[in-house]
Amino acid sequence: MKQSHHGVKTGGRMPGKSVGRVVPGSRHGGAMDAQAILLLTVQGLFGVASALSGTFIPVYLWKASQSFMLIGWYTLGQYITSGIIFWLAGKWVKEHHKMYSLRLGIVLSGAFYFTVLMLGQQAKTYSIPLGMLSGMALGFYWMAYNVVYFEITEPDNRDRFNGIAGILGSLSGIIAPWVSGFLITTLHGERGYKLIFTISLVIFGLAVVGSFWLKNRGVIGEKYKWFLGLQELKEKGNPWRRMFGAIVAQGVREGVFMFLIGLVIYIATKNEGKLGNFSLITSLVALISFWFVGKRLKPSNRRIAMLAGTIMIGLIILPLFYKVTYSTLLIFGIGTSLFIPLYIIPMTSRVFDLIGHSEESAVNREELIVLREAGLIIGRVIGLAAYLVVVSQTQTPAAIVTLMFCVGIVPIAGWFFIRPFLSANNKFR
Repeated sequence: MKQSHHGVKTGGRMPGKSVGRVVPGSRHGGAMDAQAILLLTVQGLFGVASALSGTFIPVYLWKASQSFMLIGWYTLGQYITSGIIFWLAGKWVKEHHKMYSLRLGIVLSGAFYFTVLMLGQQAKTYSIPLGMLSGMALGFYWMAYNVVYFEITEPDNRDRFNGIAGILGSLSGIIAPWVSGFLITTLHGERGYKLIFTISLVIFGLAVVGSFWLKNRGVIGEKYKWFLGLQELKEKGNPWRRMFGAIVAQGVREGVFMFLIGLVIYIATKNEGKLGNFSLITSLVALISFWFVGKRLKPSNRRIAMLAGTIMIGLIILPLFYKVTYSTLLIFGIGTSLFIPLYIIPMTSRVFDLIGHSEESAVNREELIVLREAGLIIGRVIGLAAYLVVVSQTQTPAAIVTLMFCVGIVPIAGWFFIRPFLSANNKFR
């Protein structure tokens, strides 16, 4: 579940502030312009291509290696490399042409799947380099995407954009993994994997073509501040100190759930088609939930909504303590899909509201987006470290479920950190 590997970003203006020179041509009243729709289209194509093949990469490596540890090291290489690239690409995105970074990320994503396609079963031998290549692709793509997202959205249409992005992600999850699972089972394994990796390459190519219509906006003459994020965290009373804690808590959960759920489903069923069906059902539920929450969520109710979401995405893991079967995993998946929008939409929107709450912070959007990513990476590495420690000692279902529950309730701490910023009249003071 790429529960949004990296979320959407936001930039724009708060009442009484004018950041028009940073975000030209912005719109009000909750409407989204053609650039926002185009960005959603590019992201939709990227999401479909990733969902087609990315859902099955851990399964592919597992079938080749039968090793929980190998998959953990692959994922660690991906996380750390993406964080480093995010930091380095920030200078390119701020001072030069951000669309080159976006396109390079898409091209490298295609290169990753092409490499896996060429290596075949030998991919297990190169798990860490493959993870690093995937991390490079994600770092370049999401760094640029987040800045573009920030520039073309406003506080009054941010929740709506995030809701639509969630719907598109759910649609990708409905169609793509089901098609992949069907093809893999019908074509008996390796031939099916080769076909879905090839289809992903074609769709990545379409995403690159679509990106040429996105405008490259920026602030002329601004220099990239390599350690601005660290300075923000060192400043007493700075709102980023609380927000960073919330972001780390989000990353702890993501660090395990982004790769482990699909793998557990495959191990429990030994059937890629069942994994595709799981994604279809849970993504359909998520689509409806993201649409409903995106439409109904308001500043006046997001504090209680986010609390309910954080509690429920933890409690829904409890059925797995009874028994890890396809049925209990489906209960978990449907429950998560129902409640995750209550958590992820306000979490993402408020982070980007903070980035755009003043002209000064909006000018430093690249550095603050890197700071957000640093928090996610730190959290993901913490979660993944817990995973590696557990599977190095035992790989029983009870141990895996206990790990899932422990990291699954961490977002409650994130709600505590972000809570002061969820009220309707809070301006990050």
